[in-house]
Amino acid sequence: MEQRAAELARAAAALHLDGTGYQGVGDGVQTAFVPGGMFLYLTIVRHECVYVLQVTASPI
Repeated sequence: MEQRAAELARAAAALHLDGTGYQGVGDGVQTAFVPGGMFLYLTIVRHECVYVLQVTASPI
């Protein structure tokens, strides 16, 4: 999960080169599926952060 979250942070940094000056609407809460479960995350461009909101393990 840590690797996937780091990938998301790098992708957001590449997409929004100057996050502090961003004026658009954010993407909202998104889902990332990883081996063994999933997590919900929120990218706040102006804070230049990706927040992991919930981690859910696969029931199998």
